[in-house]
Amino acid sequence: HVQLVESGGALVQPWGSLRLSCSASGFTYSTYCFSWFRQAPGNQREGVATIATDGTTTYADSVKGRLTISRDNAKNTVDLQMNSLKSEDTALYYCATGGKYGGKWFGVDWGQGTQVTVS
Repeated sequence: HVQLVESGGALVQPWGSLRLSCSASGFTYSTYCFSWFRQAPGNQREGVATIATDGTTTYADSVKGRLTISRDNAKNTVDLQMNSLKSEDTALYYCATGGKYGGKWFGVDWGQGTQVTVS
């Protein structure tokens, strides 16, 4: 079965950097698109970055230029490099299969989440 495990969340100061990683198993990794979502307390879950099978990336406007999604097909991992972090980036970050289609973000399989706190 599909398994996604996130890691790398931490407490970081404003303008700091953090790298999240998602390890995928149980399916043919290279044929899937992956995304990172986040959910802050009191807010709906939102998509922040997605990467297609060919490496094409798409970002939410709020994170463009600060967050970078990447994938390593040899290691079955999907990373999210986060730079110039702001307090509003504080959230539980989820890795998911899926992407952005027709202007909407879709997640199918989900990890358990990793907490990022910027303070």
